[in-house]
Amino acid sequence: MGARKRLKAEQRKEENKSIAFASLKNSPIAPRKMRLVADLIRGVEVNKALNILQHNPKDASKSLSTLLRSAIANWEAKNEDKSLEEEELVVKTIEVSPAGMLKRIQPRAQGRANRIRKRSNHVRIVVDGVKN
Repeated sequence: MGARKRLKAEQRKEENKSIAFASLKNSPIAPRKMRLVADLIRGVEVNKALNILQHNPKDASKSLSTLLRSAIANWEAKNEDKSLEEEELVVKTIEVSPAGMLKRIQPRAQGRANRIRKRSNHVRIVVDGVKN
């Protein structure tokens, strides 16, 4: 590896020290429904986001809540010298992308059939610390 490339990699590694991420693969909820809940917590402080997810009646909020807790635990493991009380963790980004689709057939009248698409998604959440 060249000197400039190594310096750039070290700089990028230093910038990413304060962030932590968690990802959820092949969640059986449609991406459109997951995005409705994800938009509620984007850019929000972590404890407030957990509170929002806890009081939201949608099924997507349960899986996003466990994912957010996982991202917080990843941040704690990465930054053992810092504490959660000193740092204000914020949901920096949350991305919901479509995953595979199960295709099923629904019988209809006169021998016809309709296709049912059971959609799933991948979610990636990034948590970043902001100093007080």
